[in-house]
Amino acid sequence: MITATRPDVAPETLSGIELLEEMLAIPSPSTQERALGQWLVSRMRGMGFAARRDEVGNVVAFWGSGPKEVLLLGHIDTVPGFIPVRRDGDRLFGRGAVDAKGPLAAAITAVARQPVGTGWRFTVIGAVEEEGSSRGARHLVNRRAPDQLVILEPSGWDAVTLGYKGSLRLRYRLSVPMGHGAGPNQSAGDQAIAFIRRVQDHAAGQSDGQRSFGRLDVRVLRFHADHDGFRDTAAMTLGFRLPPSFDVEALQRQLEGWSGGAELRFDYADPAVRAEKNTPVVRAFLTGIRDAGGTPRFKMKTGTSDMNILAPTWGCPALAYGPGDSKLDHTPDEAIDIGEFERGVQVLTTALQQLAR
Repeated sequence: MITATRPDVAPETLSGIELLEEMLAIPSPSTQERALGQWLVSRMRGMGFAARRDEVGNVVAFWGSGPKEVLLLGHIDTVPGFIPVRRDGDRLFGRGAVDAKGPLAAAITAVARQPVGTGWRFTVIGAVEEEGSSRGARHLVNRRAPDQLVILEPSGWDAVTLGYKGSLRLRYRLSVPMGHGAGPNQSAGDQAIAFIRRVQDHAAGQSDGQRSFGRLDVRVLRFHADHDGFRDTAAMTLGFRLPPSFDVEALQRQLEGWSGGAELRFDYADPAVRAEKNTPVVRAFLTGIRDAGGTPRFKMKTGTSDMNILAPTWGCPALAYGPGDSKLDHTPDEAIDIGEFERGVQVLTTALQQLAR
């Protein structure tokens, strides 16, 4: 195990917002995180961390040493679409400013403010491919569980996230012989659309009267229909957001029964997760929010995160936290308020101090 102590020479000084600005300047769409990962290892070593990249490209950095561990896990990949990095008044624009380089930069800054020699080790991980397969998080499932887990995702500086819906991804492909456009037979595209409508009607019926966290949601992520003169094809990807305690196997059987000869492939299924409120890590963050002048709020997210993969496996107290407005995730206007970012750093600093006492 690598541990970190303060180096004999003074660590590089860098404000949190400057660190974030430099991170945003290095594009890192999912599966293309190498350049940012290499840069971040070097930067964090300069700040006093013991840092490296693991076998799949995750950035893994340690601060302090001791038998107890707080693990702060964010991700260094983003969705596609580079946004020129710029400041406009109190806002910093850039792809990943909110999701999720902003929360990761805030955590790095807060951890670097912690004293060493407390008996606690702070481990910061910037995972790869969270926006796709969650390859980075899945690589970590067999490591020793930390004592406390903080997932670095935007919650707003004065809120903590306790739960995420589950996720299932379905790939559909149908190939049928060509028929005349005026003939009686449905095209592959028509059949695919009928399948989508049936699935969405089923989801709506199951979710009637449920609040957002309890609904089964279905979205078309990709759709393509074409022909080569002999066969007519349709291919699509559907994303399902799953409520707690959902019977995934029953849904899969139902979908196969409606496939009408199409090939179905289920990529992965991660269940919904909901953390407990009365845990040391939650109490520490509530203190941090109050000390920063806020009134703490709890959130349950309709999306998913690496918390879905790691919290159930490790069974340790967990939550998700990070500055930023998650409504700006994946949008062309992704930006973080600089004041909110700085308050997030303050909350993280206080919360980690509370945990280490």
